[in-house]
Amino acid sequence: MNSKKNLVFLGMMGSGKSSIGYLVSKKLNLKFIDIDNLIEDETGLNISKIFNEKGEIFFRNLEEKITLKALKTFGSVVSLGGGGFINKKIRRGVLTSHLSFWLSWDESILLKRIRNSKKRPLALKSTDQEIKQLIIQRSKIYSEAKFKINCNKLTKTEIVKKIIKIYELN
Repeated sequence: MNSKKNLVFLGMMGSGKSSIGYLVSKKLNLKFIDIDNLIEDETGLNISKIFNEKGEIFFRNLEEKITLKALKTFGSVVSLGGGGFINKKIRRGVLTSHLSFWLSWDESILLKRIRNSKKRPLALKSTDQEIKQLIIQRSKIYSEAKFKINCNKLTKTEIVKKIIKIYELN
């Protein structure tokens, strides 16, 4: 078991990065870091408000700064925001020093999970077709993660067990 490396969860909004990350952190007795929560704590605003009031560029810049700082904390479980891994600096940091897990789901499952969610500003203003396009575009980048976990037919418990098994072998 390599406690020096962080376990970093990435994937689309609604893929379970926060809930699975939290469960894995509890099982492994590691600190849990949710990047979206850190951003909300730093600004005093929820993600939707940040997008609405300050814009996506402001959000992405803050996300980069907070994520790169969080990745310097070793022996933690880190849940990235849906767009975090799209950032080249974040992606490079994750891929060079940490164990990355892409929580992958079929497009139709993701669409059901994120449609009409008030918490997801990019999905709120998008059509189903636009969300599907976003899933396709981001999946190409998510595929660079060290491990892909196909979550479609697994329970949360099975996903957590699978991740812990991989972690213990690395």
